[in-house]
Amino acid sequence: MLPKKPSQIVFILIMAFGMSIIMCAVVTAVNTGTDSEYLNRFFNAWIYAFPTAVIAAFILAPIVRKFADKITK
Repeated sequence: MLPKKPSQIVFILIMAFGMSIIMCAVVTAVNTGTDSEYLNRFFNAWIYAFPTAVIAAFILAPIVRKFADKITK
C-alpha cells in the first residue's frame, strides 16, 4: 500500500488515465470511424490526450474542489 500523503496525486493520475482513454476512444470513433486503422488512430491521439488530461486535472482539481465546497455547504 502507498502512504496516504500522495493519494491525491494517485487519484488525479488514475482519473486522467481513465478519462483520457474513454474520451479518445469515443471521439476517435465518432470523428474517423472504427475501421482497421482505428486502434492506431486511437493510440496516436491518446499519446497527446493523457498528458493533457493530467495537466488539466492538476490545475483544475483545487479550483473545482473549492467551488464544490462552496455550493454544497
